[in-house]
Amino acid sequence: MDTLSGLLEGPKARGAFLLKAVYNPPWAVRIEDRAPLSVATMVHGTSWLLPDGGEPVLIGPGDVAVVRGPEPYTIADSPDTPVQVTVDPDQRCSTADGEDVTDSMALGVRTWGAEHEEAGSAVMLSGTYQAPSEIGRRLLAALPTIVVRPAAAADATLIGLLGSEISRDEPGQELVLDRLLDLLLIGVLRTWLADPGSGAPGWYRAQGDPVVGRALRLLHEDPAHGWTVEELAHKAGVSRASLARRFTELVGEPPMAYLTGWRLALAADLLREPDATVATVARRVGYGSAFALSTAFKRVRGVSPQEFRTGSAAARTARPEAAGPSRTVVLPGGTGPGPKIP
Repeated sequence: MDTLSGLLEGPKARGAFLLKAVYNPPWAVRIEDRAPLSVATMVHGTSWLLPDGGEPVLIGPGDVAVVRGPEPYTIADSPDTPVQVTVDPDQRCSTADGEDVTDSMALGVRTWGAEHEEAGSAVMLSGTYQAPSEIGRRLLAALPTIVVRPAAAADATLIGLLGSEISRDEPGQELVLDRLLDLLLIGVLRTWLADPGSGAPGWYRAQGDPVVGRALRLLHEDPAHGWTVEELAHKAGVSRASLARRFTELVGEPPMAYLTGWRLALAADLLREPDATVATVARRVGYGSAFALSTAFKRVRGVSPQEFRTGSAAARTARPEAAGPSRTVVLPGGTGPGPKIP
């Protein structure tokens, strides 16, 4: 498995919160759901995405925005429009004076907002991942606060399919929508990673290096192997010291530290399988015993494998150090950040 495949294999929505929202101007919605990651695209009209403490970004029809939480943000027809509705962590919606409008503004299956569309209405499709484990901490740690993929680079067919499926109520519909959301997110991530100026993580850029890239591929293809720096260096055709130095420079951490992070990321995925035991997962990712995996897992992730699998509150809350850099990336062809709010 190459580095890119390893990264993009992570997003797996499970019962994601998907919604088609219809807004008539003036409108402004404050998002305080503390979700680890959200994806939004405009079907009609435009909206301003206003991260707390960051620059506003204009999102046009067909653009796809990925927003990393858990910090709140606002979406609005204008940066100056006062907040009218706030969305809380339970996806409940309330007005500025405290009125709950979650149900009164419901328009049908996964549809919410203004009852009648007008000439200036904005229609947005959004999907929210419910837990950090659905995306993977390695990805969350690398992502900027906002990534915007312009319509010219987006997959119009996929967006159209999501638009037609989001309001349907068929058997297996939740699974269909989860996979569509994953594909939409992966499309944005691939564009972001491919852009030289996007600030993609060092461990992704390093895959193009003839030495470090070879070592990364070996680690990803067989993480359960008992790798040592000496063996990796031999297979990469360099000395141990040379590999250790070059790997750390390009990736940002030593080879064995990277391997530990990759093994634990795989373990987190495997632990969600219903029939998996900690012992079997340990063997599959290169740990000699359930105890060894549990010790490493808790040291790095702050919870035991069992707590992680059963969905305890601690395992489902992103730790502060998992957050990536606070910045906005508008990929080539986008409209770019708007003017700063006074």
